[in-house]
Amino acid sequence: MDSSHTDNNQKTRMKRNNIIVIVLSAILVFVVVLLFIQRNENKGIVSELKAEKDSIQIELNQIIVRYDSLRTENDTINEQLMLAQSKVKDLLLEVEQTKRISLNRITEYQKEVTTLRGIMRDWAVQMDSLNSRNKQLMDENLEAREQVRRVESENVQLSQERERLQQNLQRAAMLEAREMLAEGLNNRDKETRQARNTEKIRIYFVLGKNVSARRGAKNIHVRIMRPDQLLLTKSAGDLFQFEDSRIQYSAMREVNYEGLDLPVAIYWDNANEPRLMTGVYTINIFADGNMIGETKLELR
Repeated sequence: MDSSHTDNNQKTRMKRNNIIVIVLSAILVFVVVLLFIQRNENKGIVSELKAEKDSIQIELNQIIVRYDSLRTENDTINEQLMLAQSKVKDLLLEVEQTKRISLNRITEYQKEVTTLRGIMRDWAVQMDSLNSRNKQLMDENLEAREQVRRVESENVQLSQERERLQQNLQRAAMLEAREMLAEGLNNRDKETRQARNTEKIRIYFVLGKNVSARRGAKNIHVRIMRPDQLLLTKSAGDLFQFEDSRIQYSAMREVNYEGLDLPVAIYWDNANEPRLMTGVYTINIFADGNMIGETKLELR
């Protein structure tokens, strides 16, 4: 009986041991499975954190590039933009150098990125407003310059028109010599064609009617050019104004012009002068600084 009781005790202990082994094995399996699941979950979290870190880096780079596009010609604003951009670069460098990333750190980075993004957007809004204002000012400036150009063009046209009008008035007021005749006279005041007998040259013409011309006393000047292109003169001081120069004249007469046809005769006296040469003499008539007629005289 003692032997039977001992066997039963052994069987009971073995059964209890087996149950313990089974329970422990089950617990071990559960722990292993739990560790495996937790490991996979940790890998997933690490991957998500790494992905979030990469996303933060990408967004920070985008903010940096966006700041580059906000450059202006204003040095003060550019300095402020560079300062704001440097903060973004500092955060990007910190994120890149972080080896062990945590959910808390990622959360902090996300908050900083949100703040920096907001600052960048504020700058973008200010720059858009500034650029719009600058464009408006440029358009206004362009319009003002165009108005100035139009006014200048109109002034030039008016000046040209006034100049043309003045020229027309001057042309309208310019006297005209017509019925011009030049003849040689001998010592008896008779017409001659012989150079050796010519002691005077008479230049006859009619100052034409002109209601636009200035009335009153006028000096009429005559220039007589010899066939050899030398001017007949009495004195080096016999000068008159023609265009922009003072030139010599051969003979002069003062007349009183009242706007009507006025016959005029002017003489060149060759007495006490060398004998006139043969050939064609060119005679020009001047009044009021203008050449008003030309004729020729041939002496044989």
